[in-house]
Parts: sequence; C-alpha cells; structure tokens
Amino acid sequence: MELTNQGLLDRESWQQAGYELPDFDREAVLENTMKNPQWIHFGAGNIFRAFQANVAQKLIEEGVLSTGLIAAEGYDYEIIDKMYRPHDNLGILVTLKADGSIEKTVVGSIVESLILDSQDEAEYSRLKGIFCSPSLQMASFTITEKGYSLTDGKGGLLPLVAADYEAGPAKPESYLGKVVSLIYERYKNGRLPIALVSMDNCSHNGDKLCHAVSEFARAWCKRGLAEEGFCDYVDSKAVSFPWTMIDKITPRPDPTVQELLKKDSIDGLDPVVTSKNTYVAPFVNAEECEYLVIEDDFPNGRPALEKGGIIFTDRETVDKVEKMKVCTCLNPLHTALAIYGCLLDYHLICDEMKNPLLKKLVEIIGYEEGLPVVVDPGIIRPRSFIDEVLGIRIPNPFMPDSPQRIATDTSQKLAIRFGETIKAYQANPDLDVKNLKMIPLVFAGWLRYLMAVDDCGKEFTLSPDPLLETVRPCIAGIRLGDPDADLSCLDELLRDSRIFGVDLFEAGLADLVKSYFKELTAGNGAVAATLEKHLA
Repeated sequence: MELTNQGLLDRESWQQAGYELPDFDREAVLENTMKNPQWIHFGAGNIFRAFQANVAQKLIEEGVLSTGLIAAEGYDYEIIDKMYRPHDNLGILVTLKADGSIEKTVVGSIVESLILDSQDEAEYSRLKGIFCSPSLQMASFTITEKGYSLTDGKGGLLPLVAADYEAGPAKPESYLGKVVSLIYERYKNGRLPIALVSMDNCSHNGDKLCHAVSEFARAWCKRGLAEEGFCDYVDSKAVSFPWTMIDKITPRPDPTVQELLKKDSIDGLDPVVTSKNTYVAPFVNAEECEYLVIEDDFPNGRPALEKGGIIFTDRETVDKVEKMKVCTCLNPLHTALAIYGCLLDYHLICDEMKNPLLKKLVEIIGYEEGLPVVVDPGIIRPRSFIDEVLGIRIPNPFMPDSPQRIATDTSQKLAIRFGETIKAYQANPDLDVKNLKMIPLVFAGWLRYLMAVDDCGKEFTLSPDPLLETVRPCIAGIRLGDPDADLSCLDELLRDSRIFGVDLFEAGLADLVKSYFKELTAGNGAVAATLEKHLA
C-alpha cells in the first residue's frame, strides 16, 4: 500500500489493515478550498497534523466544513517538499492509548501545502491570493514560542528582522516578516477582517503574536515602506489575536510505531531528517487526550469547530485554563521530569514515573505547591486535569516522549511554569513562599543540568535553548565534587526575573536554590542522593 491519493483507491486493503480513511471527496474539497479558502495554518509540524487536521477531517466528513486546511511552512521548506507533497498532503495519525490499544487514521483534510518563501514567486503569489480572499477567516500558528521573538537573548533585533525592517514588505526573509507582508496584502485588498490565532503552547500567545505583527507594521509605516493606515488596521477590530490554550502530546515519530506500520505493508514510511535537522515522517504518533480552548474573537466569522470538541469562550476563561495547565497541572511537571530525566539518563518520560522519588517530586509540585493558587476556570476542573496527567497521560508506556525533547528551551519556560506560582504565593497573605521546597529544587536541578554532565559523570548534549550561551558561563567554573566552590557566581542569574519570573533573592528562595545546587554537585551520584534526602 502507498500513502498517496492513488494508493487510497485500494480502500479495502487499508480498511482490512485497520485504518480509518477520509470519508469525503477530497477533489471537491480541494476545489472549494482553492476558490474560497477559510483556514490557513503556519507551522506544518506534528501537533497540527495530529490535532487540528484530525478535527477538521471529522467536520468535513460531517458536512460542517466544506473546505480543507492549507498548511504553510516558513522555516523548514523541506518538510513540504520531502514529506507533504510526495504523499499528496496525506498523513497517518497513530493514536497511542494508555490501555495499549491504538487507532490508525489516514488524515486527508490538508488539501494544499505551501512554502512561505518570498523568493519563490509561484508559492508567494498563491499565499498572497489566499490572504486577499474575502472568504479567509483565520490564519493559525504553531511555530513554537521562540517563533514570535524579534530579539535575541541580549535584547538586540535578530539580524533577519532588522534587515526586514529596513527593506519593507516586498521580499522579507524572517518568518514573522513574511507573515506580516501577507497581512499587508490583505489590508491593501480592502482592509479585510481576519483572526490571527496562535495555537502555540505559551502564555498569552495571542499577545505575543500581536506584539510581533504590530512591531513590524510600525517599523514599516515609520520608514514609509507601508501605507500609514496599515498600523491602524492591525490595531483595529478588523484583526484579532485570540488567546488559546492547547494541550496534546505529540512526540517525535517513533521507530517502534514505524515498524508497526510497516507490518501493514505500507511503503515509503521512512522518516526524513532535513538539512535544518527537523525529523519528519509520513505518520504522527500522539496521545488520545487533547484540549484546545480558544477566545471567541473572529471578525470574519469562523468554522464551527466546537462541533469537533474545541472549546470557545472568553479571554478571561482562556487565561484561567492556560494558567491552570501551563503554571500548575502539566507543563511544570513535564519540565521537572525533563531536567531530572536528563541528569539521571532517562530516555522516556513514562519510565521516570516508575521512579518513586521523581513521581513524588511532581506530585508535590502539582498537588501541594501548585493547586492552592490555581483558579478554577469552570470548564475544566484543575484537580481532575492533574489526576489525568499524573495517573494516565505522563505514565502512558506507549507514549515514546523523551525528557530530552521536553528540555528544549527550558530557559524560556521557567518563568511561566514556576515563576507564576511564586508570584501567587507572594500575593496571598495566607501563603508563605518559603513553604515552596520542590520548585527551588527544580531550579537547582536546571543549574546542575547546565553543566551537561549526568549523575554518573558522563557528558551529555544539552537540548537546544536560545540562552545557553548566556547562562552557561555562570556555572562554567564549577566542578563536581568541589565542596568549597564559590557559588556567588550564580547570584546574577538567580536575580534574573526574565528567567525565573521573579528575583529569587527578593523572593527569599535564592539561598535554598544554592543549597540544593551544592548538594546536587557533591559528586557522582549526588543527584539521586539529593532526591532521596528530600523526597524519601
């Protein structure tokens, strides 16, 4: 069998192998989409293919949607050239359930894929045409939190952004510059309304996207490179930036899943590693649980995605749900396991939950330190959510997620995932920040992680992080097994509220972090010994 339009003509073979197939006329949906596009998505990665595309497929099959999804990739063009188009934009979603069962679905709702490259006239002209279409209701994004950054770790403009500010919207090179140039086309075609919807896993994601778009618009208008009214358009009610909360674990395509699919006699399943080191495959493996909560602010209307399980609500409720997840019930627990998993040489998150000390660590962070300051959003109960996370989702032995993947960009995560809890304690007269013991242990663990040496003394590769070059010099002079090490070198870093969310000295937690760090660096085996001391 072959994952292409032609290959799917042999429906009987696919169905006998246990696959759910698209149950709609893809050609008709493609034709409708080309004429009247409604939804374009930037960021052609796994979560989009496993979540939004699967929801869209169900709604197309039910007749709720008559158009399909358009996928656009602005960072790694090879994803489109080497994975999407050879398979006619089809993908296989393998849902891995905690009970060991799996579901295999061929997802065909993505009917067009495009490369966001201003130097490619054909691709860019099609994108401009989509953005000039009155039917376009939303452009959504999963480009990672750092995708919205215009500056580097030191606050200076990124080189491509600086160049785009000066060159204008004709042929921008930065990701956001290319996106804003398309929004400018929509402005010039009649100030058409649109919702720009970040679906990335970061706090107040709509504001991050809004800031980036507005900064570009102001830079171009200030230099006379865009019409003056463009800034007013971006800031008007015609363009919205809804907040969202998304939650679905979609690890990198796993070799065991690939072998399982190969047994079904499907050809061409080999993953591709692009020149930008993106690992992509014709299939996505993902957990069953999924949540997407969106602020209902769509100036040009929107698809009825609530019929596919997506929750629409007001901004305040999105904020509560996002804080519940990102600051307490999932993300901090993942980050804690990622840091200590790397130090203790774990390669699967689920295996860490078999370690009673690590299990207790995240239980205390979630139930005892986090839950007391969580506001119940009303639409999802915090305790039930964390019960599901710790009881089903993270321990799922069939989810091949790794601490090394989750440790990516940790410096960008600590402020939100832990700093917000510290701030909530500071603001509550009935709570005492000094009762927080495990969150400081995570901070100390991250400092120990930056040494890039595991608990057995073996060097390991740190996960990508934009601030590694900035923060690693703080621990450069520290060696394992040095009881007299001067830890004052950590003081400047511990005062950095951009990383930790608060000045840890002002919060009264810096000395505890340093004390933990001293224990963690006592020598080989010190990480395990420290966990034993404080959690046994």
